Amino acid sequence: MKAVILAGGLGTRLQPYTTFLPKAMLPLGDRPLLEHLIEWIKNNGVDSFVLCVSYLRKTIEDYFEDGSRFGVKIEYAIANRPLATAGQLKTAQEFLDETFVCVYGDSIFDFNLKNMIDYHKRKKSFVTMGLYEYKTRLPYGFIEMDKTNKVKAWQEKPEVKGNINIGCYVMEPGVLNLIPENKPYGMDLVIRSALAKKNRVSGYPIKKGFLDIGDKASYRRAYQHYLEKLGQI
Repeated sequence: MKAVILAGGLGTRLQPYTTFLPKAMLPLGDRPLLEHLIEWIKNNGVDSFVLCVSYLRKTIEDYFEDGSRFGVKIEYAIANRPLATAGQLKTAQEFLDETFVCVYGDSIFDFNLKNMIDYHKRKKSFVTMGLYEYKTRLPYGFIEMDKTNKVKAWQEKPEVKGNINIGCYVMEPGVLNLIPENKPYGMDLVIRSALAKKNRVSGYPIKKGFLDIGDKASYRRAYQHYLEKLGQI
């Protein structure tokens, strides 16, 4: 099995950090994010990788080379312009002919990926999505009314929750046929297309072991979490 890591994003929300470094190469401790991600996947039994690269790609290629220094095999799928998540994945099509893992290169994971792969196979899914329950408290009160506009209830700053996509998938290679060539295309469009074609899309809920690094605030939180974890060793 291979793992595809989407590492071609511009990281605009993390500027100026990403002016000279691709987002996946930002440091977390003494190693870049991408190295932590590769190590996690390798520890879950997958040691063959395709890195989808674009922005400042030489930084990634020069650091990881063919992967032998890290005990893995690495190949590169190259895009010359931003293609969004699914568009990046499409560039790896020539490397994929069986079930594969796909992860975004700007997150840190620490859950049992082996169990997710087994779950995908047991369910005979076309796509399995990693999901995480997200909670947030709304900054406003919500007013409920009936059809006559009579106020029924006032919920002051209610908490809402729901499952969010964490950017970790197990996929069948047929997914790639749903993505157009050389065109920016989001993963949400792929999942909607798969559902419309009646393919089985499964959710795999996780309770913990996910940190998104989408902006400067979340990067600081991830770094603090790493330091706290390091202190427990």
